[in-house]
Amino acid sequence: MPQWVTSWPRGPLKRRFLRKDSAMRILALDLAKNKSVYLDYVTGGERTFGKVATNAPEMEKLLSRCRPDWVVIEACPAAGWVCDLVQRMNIPIQVANANDERWKWKTVKDKSDRKDALKLAQLSEMENLPTVHVPKPEVRQWRSLIEYRHGLVARRTAIKNSIRSIYERQGLGLPSRTNAWTQQALAELDKEVSAASSQQVWLFQVGCELEQFRQVQQQIEQVEAKLKQIADGNEAVRRLQTAPCVGPRLSEAVVAILDDPHRFRNGRQVACYAGLTPRRFQSGESDRQGHVTKAGNQLLRGLLVEIAWLGVQKRTWMLGVYEQVRRGSDKRKKIAIVAVARRLLVRLWAMLRDGSEWKEKAPGKEAGSGKQALDLSLCPSSGCEGGSDADEAGRSVKRPA
Repeated sequence: MPQWVTSWPRGPLKRRFLRKDSAMRILALDLAKNKSVYLDYVTGGERTFGKVATNAPEMEKLLSRCRPDWVVIEACPAAGWVCDLVQRMNIPIQVANANDERWKWKTVKDKSDRKDALKLAQLSEMENLPTVHVPKPEVRQWRSLIEYRHGLVARRTAIKNSIRSIYERQGLGLPSRTNAWTQQALAELDKEVSAASSQQVWLFQVGCELEQFRQVQQQIEQVEAKLKQIADGNEAVRRLQTAPCVGPRLSEAVVAILDDPHRFRNGRQVACYAGLTPRRFQSGESDRQGHVTKAGNQLLRGLLVEIAWLGVQKRTWMLGVYEQVRRGSDKRKKIAIVAVARRLLVRLWAMLRDGSEWKEKAPGKEAGSGKQALDLSLCPSSGCEGGSDADEAGRSVKRPA
């Protein structure tokens, strides 16, 4: 029987000690798009299943009727607003991590919504439920806008590649890299499209792609302007940009995705959260490590690896870490660059945690004794294996299209 219940999002865990013979009421919800299955679960007592419409009014009526000691749900698109609703009613809530091994259904031939809800309640009762952090609504919206911007960039890249492929099928070519997408180059393409004959149908396709390109480009500029407005009001984002090669795209992603830096105890937890720690299989005397888990946010990992390559090219502190892990072997390049990305993330997390700007440690000198002097060389990190736009993630970088 649980001795405490986690309350979200009140920062540090709040503990409410219970008598061992007390019965607790758990409301487990298997959320779906239209109808959700709920389980009113009393520890050591009755279990009542039912269905409820997946909307705020009906959920509020259910919570008021059941009066649970805490609520358990699974991470899904509806988890955010359900958490907000439960929080307003001052009810503790746990959000299960659906990617955790304890939650995955393996070799199960009879899976149902009721069994999902029952499993949620039983794992929560045994204090064995893998949970995830649910940020506040404004942070969730910020994350969504960041991901939307990177989705638009991917669309723009796909349009560029489509135009190039059209010209290649005609035995023609476009200028290399970004030279094909300057204002002058686009104007030349427009002239070619407008002067096309009735038999040059492929140029009509190029014109359609150019129109989509300009629309997506305009949307990217609008989204980036909004992101800049948010970043200008966030001190943490500005602070991270004092680090070498770290620009607005990486800094905003780190701040939004890590959210509260104090929820991590050390750098190892931060690296694990981002999926930059190696897989491990230990049995008896066998202890093997494999590729990185990739269990965290894919966008964050991609940005970190891009900036790691940028830092190596510009010969910043990252070059020393890279060469140390690579050991002169070309086969270890990817392992080394992910080790750099991991250490970069840990150092940025340390800056968020301590509220300090970047400060390089002078060679042959000890770190300063002041409270704001952050000795980044002492941050815990180690090597293991691991684009969006490098020119958007870093500063002063030219990247080919």
